[in-house]
Amino acid sequence: MTERRWWHVAVVGIAALLTVLALVNGEPVAVGAAVVILVAWFAAGQFPARVPRTVFLVVLIVASGVGTAFDPSFATVQCVAYPLLWTSTEGRAQGIVGSIILSASVGFGTWWSTGSVVQALAVQGISLALSIGLGLWITSIADQSHERKRLLDELRSAQERLSALDRQTGITSERERLAREIHDTIAQDLTGIVMLSQRAQRELATGGGAAETLGLLEESARTALAETRALVASSAPVALESGGIADALHRLAARFERETGMTVAVRADVPALDRDTEVVLLRCAQEALANVRKHSGASNVELDAFAGDGSVGLRVSDDGTGFDPAAAADGFGLSGMRERLALVGGALEVTSSPAGTLLTATLPLGVTA
Repeated sequence: MTERRWWHVAVVGIAALLTVLALVNGEPVAVGAAVVILVAWFAAGQFPARVPRTVFLVVLIVASGVGTAFDPSFATVQCVAYPLLWTSTEGRAQGIVGSIILSASVGFGTWWSTGSVVQALAVQGISLALSIGLGLWITSIADQSHERKRLLDELRSAQERLSALDRQTGITSERERLAREIHDTIAQDLTGIVMLSQRAQRELATGGGAAETLGLLEESARTALAETRALVASSAPVALESGGIADALHRLAARFERETGMTVAVRADVPALDRDTEVVLLRCAQEALANVRKHSGASNVELDAFAGDGSVGLRVSDDGTGFDPAAAADGFGLSGMRERLALVGGALEVTSSPAGTLLTATLPLGVTA
């Protein structure tokens, strides 16, 4: 809108100037040529969608030549005619051809009114050279502007796609985190509840007392409920709410002994750790004990938390029947543990034989889970 307004000012201004000069020189034909240019602009020049812009350009070129033929001062129209021509054509080739035709028309008018071929050629040669040079320069600026706009549009589009991918990645990452947390906490507690329920049923069926087992069942259910609430609130695991990783491992081992009857020895010679590192170690211990419970048939288990040079880790060993670590696993346990450790730059090693299994999880100090 602003650009069109300034073109209105330019066309009206040059038409008024040419009219005044023509009236001073007493050339009514030149006055008519100026009026024709003005009318053509408002009829066709500013509405290319309604009337082809070519119509306006033809009228402009012809009127410029006719006006100059009757009044040499009418050649002043070129200061607006050339810019209008370059902005109304498409591409450099059309601009150059249009400039040559306009220059020829005004040059013919200059020769007709002055009778001097040399003057016409000299003046129009300079005008044409300046027009083409200025037109090419303006066109190059316009091309650069269009290219910048295209690059900005592509950048905005890429940023939008990146934002969408970031959101999707965040959603996927959160889903994976919740899956790991649910598997390492609630799922394990529910597995323990199922096994305790089966144990209570066997004790009741044989006439034995099931009070202890029912007590363990209630404790497991309460623990699962507390873990669920902690997960919903995104707070620290219940086992780490009081004391550090050493206390949490001892409580985990004591509960595991009561539920399974296995003997669990705990060693935790580690310095004070940040909460994220403690969470990873605790989850590894929970998953390892869950695997021992379900698959090993062991009688004794050892938990050994250790610290090295810039790293910390956990060893879990048992005297069970072992398994083939290279065989494809159906469950989520070991693969989930590896994924959890990989997220913090850690690693998991598993060695097993008929004499037992050793699982070693290591991770750098100062991780962020």
